[in-house]
Amino acid sequence: MLDSATTQVIPRVPPPPSGRRRAGGPRLLITGLLALLLIGTALVAVEPLRRPLPAPTVTRTLPTSAIIAGKAPAMPWPRIGQAALTVEGFGSLGTSGKRKPVPIASVTKVMTAYVILTEHPLDPGEQGPELTVSAAQAAAYPREQARGESLVPVVAGAVFTERQALQAVLLPSANNMARILAAWDAGSVEAFVAKMNDTAAALGMADTHYTDPSGYDPGTVSTAVDQVILARKAMELPTFAEIVAQKKATLPIAGTVKNYNTLVGRDGVVGIKTGSTDEAGGCLVFAAVATVGGRRMTIVGAVLGQPGANTPVQLDRVFRATRPLVRAATAAIALHPIVRAGEQVATVHGPLGTGTTLHAAQDVSVLGWPGMRVRLDVAIPAVPARLPAGTERGRVSAATGGGRPVATVLRTGPGLAPPSTWDRIRHHR
Repeated sequence: MLDSATTQVIPRVPPPPSGRRRAGGPRLLITGLLALLLIGTALVAVEPLRRPLPAPTVTRTLPTSAIIAGKAPAMPWPRIGQAALTVEGFGSLGTSGKRKPVPIASVTKVMTAYVILTEHPLDPGEQGPELTVSAAQAAAYPREQARGESLVPVVAGAVFTERQALQAVLLPSANNMARILAAWDAGSVEAFVAKMNDTAAALGMADTHYTDPSGYDPGTVSTAVDQVILARKAMELPTFAEIVAQKKATLPIAGTVKNYNTLVGRDGVVGIKTGSTDEAGGCLVFAAVATVGGRRMTIVGAVLGQPGANTPVQLDRVFRATRPLVRAATAAIALHPIVRAGEQVATVHGPLGTGTTLHAAQDVSVLGWPGMRVRLDVAIPAVPARLPAGTERGRVSAATGGGRPVATVLRTGPGLAPPSTWDRIRHHR
């Protein structure tokens, strides 16, 4: 039994008011919804940032070719016969006359020398193997002389080096030495002529046919265009170019002989070969060198069918027709700017509207003449996401025909930078 005096009364705590208990639920709900909304917004904003940006792309704005501005040069073509003219590394300056096969006289000997030197190459200055004049070849000399052929004197047992024989063929235009060389190389003149025609076919000389190694036979025919094809190939042989540039040479028996091509050493002419007969008229295949813009160029041409009563007149006519062509070709070639410094070459497209441009750092100038087409090449490596203004990136080059390209670097215009975080988020929205 408990003592009433010591009984302890524990007060009863009343429950919280029912109104306060109901208000806590909505507030928590709203807070939770706001939190979810913020989390969702953050996820939406972060999502585009997680995706990699596409790499910048480049669009070329420069054309693939251009034409040198101005009036095309008017060449002083001969009024009679046919002619062709080209500049090595640049292209053709044109042709004149009908492109039909005609007799070419001793111009034929260019092919004779070309075949000999391709089958029996000589280093510059080298004499090469020896060939001995046979009794039959020596015995033919009086008959050849009676026909009025161009010859060098020979006797049975005379020894010529390959170089001396080629000098006899290319300088005083010796028909008999052309036949002697042909037999030495192929065993017979006929076999050598077959080689000449095979070589012409291989070089693409579609309008050329050889019947003899000297050109005395009028059945040997060609065109100015075909002879330019051959002359360009022949001048690639250093020994051929060395011999045809000589004004004279010393040979066995004959002693000192002179080059029939009296243009050598004038107006930059460095060869190649004359020809003249009643059927062919005056003919000349020629090469000349000129320096323009610090670059050495070779002009190659052919003039056929210049009239005249005899060899001196025919050669004089062909020389007079050739000199203006050489001078005009040299005068026609000049340095022309084809891409200007600062000219836009390409546009760079970055992601989300970013970008820049690429411009030529310097002028690109080419040697040529008005009307000539110039090839334009652009090389640009992959562009990174960030490129400061003025950064070198790529090159632009220009070339005429098979000429050596001239190039300059490309530089960026405005700086290229990736889009900002806000731009990426805003663009996604």
